[in-house]
Formats: sequence, structure tokens, C-alpha cells
Amino acid sequence: MRFWPKRDTNATQGSKKPGNAPKGEEYISGTMSEPISKERVLEALKRVKGPGLSDDIVSLGLVSEIVIHGNKVYFAISVDPARARELEALRQAAEKVVKDLPGVEGVAVTLTADRESGGRPSGGNGAGARAAPPPGSPVARGASQAARHRTGAIPGVANIVAVASGKGGVGKSTTAVNLALALKGRGLKVGVLDADIYGPSMPRLLGIKGRPQQLAGDKLAPMEAFGLKVMSMGFLVDEETPMIWRGPMVMSALSQMLKDVAWGELDVLVVDMPPGTGDAQLTMAQQVPLAGAVIVSTPQDLALIDARKGLSMFQKVDVPVLGIVENMSTFVCPHCGGRSDIFAHGGAKSEAGRLGVPFLGEVPLIMAIRETSDAGKPVVVSEPASPAAEAYRDIAARAWAELQRHKGEARVAPKIVMES
Repeated sequence: MRFWPKRDTNATQGSKKPGNAPKGEEYISGTMSEPISKERVLEALKRVKGPGLSDDIVSLGLVSEIVIHGNKVYFAISVDPARARELEALRQAAEKVVKDLPGVEGVAVTLTADRESGGRPSGGNGAGARAAPPPGSPVARGASQAARHRTGAIPGVANIVAVASGKGGVGKSTTAVNLALALKGRGLKVGVLDADIYGPSMPRLLGIKGRPQQLAGDKLAPMEAFGLKVMSMGFLVDEETPMIWRGPMVMSALSQMLKDVAWGELDVLVVDMPPGTGDAQLTMAQQVPLAGAVIVSTPQDLALIDARKGLSMFQKVDVPVLGIVENMSTFVCPHCGGRSDIFAHGGAKSEAGRLGVPFLGEVPLIMAIRETSDAGKPVVVSEPASPAAEAYRDIAARAWAELQRHKGEARVAPKIVMES
């Protein structure tokens, strides 16, 4: 099931909820339906059994917490990752029985695996601890999450580069979009995936409005700006809508934006990651063979501590770290030309040397970067002769050189073991 809604060509036009309807009730084609609840979802899932299962997936405790957001339902099913492909039919059956419930407009089901601890796995179906799994059942035995989509490369995309940071507020998204534009300026075909589910920035940074067009085969056409192909959750939800999502929802949305978008032929897909080292980062590491990661940090010690964690995470999952960027490196007064190291200076370069990774360059703290970003006209294209644009072009050149140096090293999506 796609996160984005399918167009319903058979929908009744003009059907409305009666004015005296009970609050919270859902209506379909003008008739009232029973409200969606976890209990109804679980009852439906009790009808689902799979090969090698001694009972239904709910009784065996294989269903995760049920999340209901609007008229969409999200949950995960724990399986043996070695049988993930074999049990894809199980996922589809679970998706169908829930989709058939009145009032349900969308379902996102993910196959997951968690390591057992002490003979009883944690988690469950939202109704308490799950029963101990029988021998040989497809319960997690410790390996990677087998997500809804098969892991592997995205057709047509030569290199996928993650732009990440250990914490928010360091200018990661601004760096990602200007890096992408600088790479395009080198004659490359470039796309941008805004993977920051909780705080998508690309619609504002690139001045893009509207919604993506749905193509044949349930694919979405990416939006375009300044020659970049772009996809963001910000195109699918209102800018002011908070994304109150749990892990399975994030993973499903990311998987779809990666593999259900018609990216076409790209030399580089730049992925603007959310800050931190959580579900989104692990999903990216699992779903696709990343060609490399760029870490963005400001110079001060507090930011570098978190940047170090992000760098370490990519190294643990065998993703080449292309280098570190020092953002907001120094402030140059536009009036007198004086320099002030507001966030210190040179910390990221020193950290790169200490950790043995390349230092890609530093970006000054200047008003033009903020003003052009807010205006939806990034500095690389709006002020190409500026020192800031030149800094981004230098960073892109070094990052591209590192990509070429690591060519052929892009790993098969690794297996992530979640220790309890």
C-alpha cells in the first residue's frame, strides 16, 4: 500500500458528512461506517496465517503496535529475515484484510525482525507481551529488518549520497541542497530526496509548490527545480502539519520515496537525512547501497560530539564517509569586513584529521545563505559568484573526487542487528 493516496475515479462527488454526525465518525460515499480502532484491526488480522505458522499472526504475537493516523493504518509483522521474500504474501494478506475494513483508506505494513532476549521477544500487538514463539516460527532471530520493499539499488541511480548530522540546527538541509546544485553545475544529473520526515525543508529551500503527479504503476513523478529532481514528504502533507509518526511509519514512507518515485537516470541522488541516528538512518543503510555519507557540523565542541556519533554510525554499517563539512565556520561582517568566530573555527577540520576522514571544506556564516534559502533560491544558483557559492562548489568537487575514489565500494545493503 502506498503512503500517498490513490486517485479514486469511482468516488461519489459531493458526498458530505451530515451536520449532526457524531464527532469522530467516518463516512464513505455518504454512509456512516464504524470508527477505525485497534481492536477492529486486530480482529481482522486474526484471519491471517502463513506457511509454517501454528496459529494466526495476532495470537503468535507477531503484530507490532497498531498506529492509526487519520484513515490510514500502520503496523509491522515480525518475521525471520531469511524468509522475508517467502513471507511477502503474508504481508500482502495482512494488508488486504485491513484495507477491506470500512473507513480504512490506506495501509502500510512492514516486515521486521528483532533479536530475542531471554527466550521472550519484546514488543507485541499492542495488547500486551507476545506469546513465546514456537520453534521454527518466523519470529525474529536477530538480523536486519526485512522491509516491505526488497533491498537493493534504485534503477537508474548511479550514486546515493547521504548528507547527515548528529544534531539539528547545523545547516544540514541548506548544505544538502547547495551541494546538489554544485554537483549539477559539474554537468551531472542530480536528484534530491528529502528524507527528513519530521521536518521536510526542500519545498521551502527550492521554492517548490504543488503535489507530485501520479504515474502509471503507482509511481510518482518527482518535482523539479533548478534542474534537480526532488521528492519530499513536504509535497504530500501541509507545511504546518506535524508528523507524529512511529518507526514503522517512517520506514514505510522512506522506502516508498526511495523506490516508488520515477527518478530516471541520475548520476547522484543526494539524500537530506534527518538529524540523529534513528529509524530513518538505519532504514537508509538497509534499503539501499549508499555510495557515501557527508557529515555536516558547526565548529563548536557540542555539535562535534554529535557529529562524531553520526559518522561512527555510518562506519559501523560500512558506508564510506566522504568527509566532514564545517558549516557556519566564521562570520564576516558585511559592513566592516571584520571576522568573528561565533561558533569557534576549525573544529570540524581538526575532528576530521583526528578521525582519519577527509575534510571537505568550510562554509562561512553570512546573511546571503540565509536570505537565499528562505527565498527558495539557493545561493549556488542565485549568487554564483559569491564566496559562499564558491565554497559549496569546492565541497562538491572534493565530495565527487571521494565518490570516484570509493567507486565500486558501495556496499550491498547491510544487515542491522537490533540488540535488546
